[in-house]
Amino acid sequence: MEQKNIRNFCIIAHIDHGKSTLADRFLEITHTIDKRKMVSQTLDSMDLEREKGITIKLKAVRMDYTFENTDYQLNLIDTPGHVDFSYEVSRSLAACEGAILVVDVTQGIQAQTVSNVYKALDANLTIIPVLNKIDIAPGETEKVANELVSTFGFKKEEILEVSAKTGEGVEALLHRAIQRVPSPQGSHSNTLRALVFDSFYHEYLGVVAVIKVVDGTLSSDLISKRGKIKFLATGVVSVPEEIGVFRPERHSAKVLETGEVGYLATGLKDIHAVRVGDTVALENETVEQLPGYKEIKPFVFISMYPIENDKFTQLREALEKLSLSDAALSYEPENNSALGFGFRCGFLGLLHGDIVQERLEREYALELISTTPTVEYKVFLTNGEIQYIRDPSSMPDRARIQTLEEPWIKLNIVSPSEYVGNILNLCNDRRGILVKMEYPSEKNVVFEYELPLSELVYNFFDDLKSTSAGYASLDYDFSGYKAVNAVKMDILVHNQVVDPLSHIVLTSKAEDIGRSLLKKLKEIIPRQQFKVSLQAAIGGKIVAREDIPALRKNVLAKMSGGHRERKDKLLEEQKKGKARLKKFGKVEIPQEAFRQILQS
Repeated sequence: MEQKNIRNFCIIAHIDHGKSTLADRFLEITHTIDKRKMVSQTLDSMDLEREKGITIKLKAVRMDYTFENTDYQLNLIDTPGHVDFSYEVSRSLAACEGAILVVDVTQGIQAQTVSNVYKALDANLTIIPVLNKIDIAPGETEKVANELVSTFGFKKEEILEVSAKTGEGVEALLHRAIQRVPSPQGSHSNTLRALVFDSFYHEYLGVVAVIKVVDGTLSSDLISKRGKIKFLATGVVSVPEEIGVFRPERHSAKVLETGEVGYLATGLKDIHAVRVGDTVALENETVEQLPGYKEIKPFVFISMYPIENDKFTQLREALEKLSLSDAALSYEPENNSALGFGFRCGFLGLLHGDIVQERLEREYALELISTTPTVEYKVFLTNGEIQYIRDPSSMPDRARIQTLEEPWIKLNIVSPSEYVGNILNLCNDRRGILVKMEYPSEKNVVFEYELPLSELVYNFFDDLKSTSAGYASLDYDFSGYKAVNAVKMDILVHNQVVDPLSHIVLTSKAEDIGRSLLKKLKEIIPRQQFKVSLQAAIGGKIVAREDIPALRKNVLAKMSGGHRERKDKLLEEQKKGKARLKKFGKVEIPQEAFRQILQS
């Protein structure tokens, strides 16, 4: 295919605005998939994606189309819309020259719409604005088109109206993409350079890299001659097994030319050898590395433990495979006395964590306990050292800490104007600082807040949806660290510290959090033969306490009569036994209790 007839473009939008349905119509129009084999959300191959109605992984597919008697090669990349998966969007933008911006006319501009437009502009992509779902609300198109013009500066005549569900206007959109999206740059005569923008693990082929050929060509001759390629960032050399394209299943190809998108089966078994954003080149050639992606940094940390301790190795292997196709997932082993061996995993957000846990449980048949989400604190010690703390057990002694800082985010919220008061109250309660508030239209309002990340991970999204009847949407980005007056709070059960239940909390809220946690524990921990004390402590100071009363066995049940002294003697023996148990007894907290308290 001539380079001038190649078009690489992606579909970007807020969650549930119709990206995957629009991709289905493109596949249908270009006859990439037989209509009889079409299923809803064709590119969403994961069961989880279809169940939740969201795209989790980016997908690349090649389509062939004839327009005005010219054959074109269209490489479409379908991207996720949820804020947790925004790193997937930035990766797909690097492989494209154009982007189709989809806006649902029933919802208008949402938080992720704004975020994705700015990402596309930063990547110098040609943006084609599209109003979707005109079959549901045809009367709203004028209003939403005006919002797009006033918010992003689009011209009204360049905004297309389509219905991805019925197919109305979709072919015209495909023609517009061919006309407006520029062909890829790069030189056919230069040495091979290809950009890795995604990767996954295949049982037989090993690590498969999804690539865009930026310069030169990659041919099957290299494979038949057992030639070698290298990855410039990691320095790894491999003998590739296969090259090909997605239609949307894998199809092997003889050559990938400049500007084309396809896959390269590397033959590598080490899943850490291929880094997303790396550059592929021929082994003996010296070429300049392509600009990679910004390093993905996890925001939220959750510990995961297998319920059966002998499944630890299985959990490690599952995480290794998942981490290859998920650049933002990080993990490190840890263990504690109560839950055994597990992993401390880093995620971009709570949905990201839920998706990974659900995939581990479904695809790898694991039963897991996950701990309360935490964020990464920055600790300045009195000796001048700086430490990053991801879990309470790593927190240094209070006497050694000079200052403690927590991560803050820049938060954008888009909401209907009638919920302004509710959202202001919610953000104020969560220590938010209002930066600005704008009305792009009389019915919508856009908030920009600065907010501690720790407040976001504790049910902020659920509370936002509750206060706005489900209409508000949010987008966030890391902004930096700020000082915080927080402490480590330990939970003691019968005078023994239980590490998995330790929390890093605000000093002002420590007492309330301690009390509510102890009340839950009191309901969950089984009663013993002796009285059990539950305490929340900061350093050596007890800030909250609850007691679980002892089980009382009726030692007089078998006495039908007898002197009072005989009864008193039995009761006294029982009292001494309970005192001895209280002194030497240990409280075994069942794993089910941990599961309930950590998930509540």
